[in-house]
Amino acid sequence: MASAAGSTNKALRIIGPALLPAIAYGAYKGNAGGLLESFFTGPGRTSRIVALVVVLVNWKSLPLAWTFRVFHAMISHFTFRRLHTHTPDKLFYPVITPSHVSILEVDYNIHKSNSTYFSDLDVSRSHLVTHLFARGCREIANNAKTKLVVDPSDPTRPAKGKFGVMLGAVHCSFKRELQPFQGYDMWSRVLSWDRKWMYIVTHFVQKGAGTGEGKQEDWEKKIFATAISKYVFKVGRLTVHPAILIEASGLLPERPGGWVALEDGMAPPSYTVNGGAVPEAESAAEASEWDWRRTEELRQKGHEFASHFAALDGLQGLFDGGEDGALGKFGIA
Repeated sequence: MASAAGSTNKALRIIGPALLPAIAYGAYKGNAGGLLESFFTGPGRTSRIVALVVVLVNWKSLPLAWTFRVFHAMISHFTFRRLHTHTPDKLFYPVITPSHVSILEVDYNIHKSNSTYFSDLDVSRSHLVTHLFARGCREIANNAKTKLVVDPSDPTRPAKGKFGVMLGAVHCSFKRELQPFQGYDMWSRVLSWDRKWMYIVTHFVQKGAGTGEGKQEDWEKKIFATAISKYVFKVGRLTVHPAILIEASGLLPERPGGWVALEDGMAPPSYTVNGGAVPEAESAAEASEWDWRRTEELRQKGHEFASHFAALDGLQGLFDGGEDGALGKFGIA
């Protein structure tokens, strides 16, 4: 019950500010004190209080709660938080998003349903991308002025269209079950990128597990699930090389020949990166002796896993449209 109370308090802290205008208006137009007194002391109060507790404990599973959680991440990082000054050596660092298992997420095995992991992943990834790449997103969203992304048919002109971030695929591997009301932390970080996709890895970890604790075998006991996702960035219908966004966010050290026209064939040589690192981040990176080789080493290490994930795109070629028929058509539309 302590976990349930913690979930309720957290819900009140998050939802409370959004309800303040409605509460104030209600107090202005009517007898708010009387309504509250009637709610908690009038006939049928028990059922109303139980219903209120159920709503607060399960707030993350209510209609529109997913929308609120995702937009809260984007708005808070884009609007209310100061842009970070992380140096390039922090590119692969994780962000931690806490959460808990609500009753409405529990399946018939009395643990967190596998489908609910994916809505949590949306929230955790949103915090990571909007925190790390807020600067780059703003620069590319204003591409007509910054000219970070050029028109392939005319490199002297900026590409036209709205900037967008799209999810391409998600895979989740389940290791240990999460019980009702159990808290956990999602650790999301950049895994790697190629000419089209940025890959993000997320670990569902025991709540409160600190950084740098224990050996690898101990950590494995604290991990409930691991997921990998891939994002693609667009200006109109044109795919933006992830390195353009990362560099515009001040998270790539200088590299001979640039980060987009790479010798390993990761990107076509016709593209150029016009955005540079944030000055304070660049100078700090130099002081820490972090160079492009170390970034590329970590990118390649992560890509050993990401490449297998990317290869799954070929599975659609196995669909034959039922050449030899089907067993049947079942379910309710």
